[in-house]
Amino acid sequence: MKILKATVKFLPVVLLAGLMISGQDALIAAPLSVIVAVIVANLTEKLTFKDCLDASIKSVSNIIVALFILMFAYAMASAFMKTGVGASVVNIALSLGVTARTTAVTGLMVTAVLSVATGTSWGTFAACSPIFLWLVHIVDPNCIESGSLLLTTCAIAGGACFGDNIGLISDTTIVSSGIQGVQVIDRVRSQGVWSVMCLTLAAITTFIAAIVMGLPTGKVEASGVMASVPQSALDYLAQERPEAIDLLNQVENGVSWYMIIPLILVIVLAVVGINTFACIGTGILSSYILGGFAGTTAFTGSGLQDYLNMCMDGFADAGSWVIVMMMWVAAFGGIMGRMRAFDPLSNLIVKISHNVRQLMFCNGVLSLAGNAILADEMAQIVTVGPIIKEIAEENIEASEEDMYKIKLRNATFGDAMGVFGSQLIPWHVYLFFYAGIAVNVYPLFQFANTDFIRYNFMAMFAVATLLILTITGLDKYIPLFKLPSEPDVTLKKNAKSDAA
Repeated sequence: MKILKATVKFLPVVLLAGLMISGQDALIAAPLSVIVAVIVANLTEKLTFKDCLDASIKSVSNIIVALFILMFAYAMASAFMKTGVGASVVNIALSLGVTARTTAVTGLMVTAVLSVATGTSWGTFAACSPIFLWLVHIVDPNCIESGSLLLTTCAIAGGACFGDNIGLISDTTIVSSGIQGVQVIDRVRSQGVWSVMCLTLAAITTFIAAIVMGLPTGKVEASGVMASVPQSALDYLAQERPEAIDLLNQVENGVSWYMIIPLILVIVLAVVGINTFACIGTGILSSYILGGFAGTTAFTGSGLQDYLNMCMDGFADAGSWVIVMMMWVAAFGGIMGRMRAFDPLSNLIVKISHNVRQLMFCNGVLSLAGNAILADEMAQIVTVGPIIKEIAEENIEASEEDMYKIKLRNATFGDAMGVFGSQLIPWHVYLFFYAGIAVNVYPLFQFANTDFIRYNFMAMFAVATLLILTITGLDKYIPLFKLPSEPDVTLKKNAKSDAA
């Protein structure tokens, strides 16, 4: 009976995944899954509709800040395209000789640095996608057919998550560390070498992939940019995304070098610890002010109102689909957590684990599974985080120092399997956001969620190596990353068995 009950609790997840994989829009799949989750919660746990509603509202409240960041991110992406920020970066890259073969690697490293500085993968992707998606189009007009577009897209998506997993000001880093009771700086120090190792492997693999794909190595002159875009595409952009036309014209005609300053300001302010909203807001404001001197915006006439309208359109673009969808998915996660759908998995972990490493490996798998079930990294962190903490504390005997290392690994599990794991789950809200931004800034290609998985080597290496190093004990070769081993730590059930 218990097995049947546990199986029934997972039916909403199966439905959500099935609908998404079959091609249904998230605004259909998520509400239907919520309805099924409410029914299952009532049948299995006797939860009332009000109980489910309260759980949904609480879950949505956990991502309210993220939703506001999302709206600002859309506005900043539009501002960077319209005012010349994106064009200045593209022109600098072209002058340095960036080609289709090196664009993805360059994007990976730039977004990794920017995400550490800003602490937000969403803001980083929003800031860099209008730059690198159009840069790869310029250096390779055949980017859709050659694969360079998706290689670059996956590179900046993975790089944007780098800082969200290790940044001192990242919300996921802070929350996951706080739940496990460890200091953020200790988290960053313990996983620093491993994180850089994953980034290095991803950069090498991305470059190898570019070579294998046979991407062109020829340099491109900015003067031929508009000629590389078909007239039908220009007509479409003029109707759907006029800011993209502004960016292409600025690249071809040139734009003042100082228009790169807004992007630099965002990075510098983040490094010194300024709030994410202030960083993104500064980028939007400085783009307007400097654009007035560069001639891309205007201080007089309707210039300010036009700029405000553009920002308003950015808010509307985010709210018309992405935010509504994310609220439904967060509501789904809240109900799944309220019915304690993970309890059978927790009990199974304790039962099948024969040593501490196996138990910790299972904690990592549970974090990844929870992210797939809840389809939201923050919902996973706040829902599964306390579960893996309880599993470790109630089943592991260790000194205070060794137990702290266990907690550090749990914090890394929650964050890494949330942020990087989201890149590998087709129905995850992360990928919906990325797809929404990508289509918004580069509407010449209809991005699907799975497009962000195909070449996302950063996420693949992070998830795979974290689990492999944990289960094999090879983490001892990574400075500061080693888990304590038996007999310094042991499972309490083993200790009782030995005593008997």
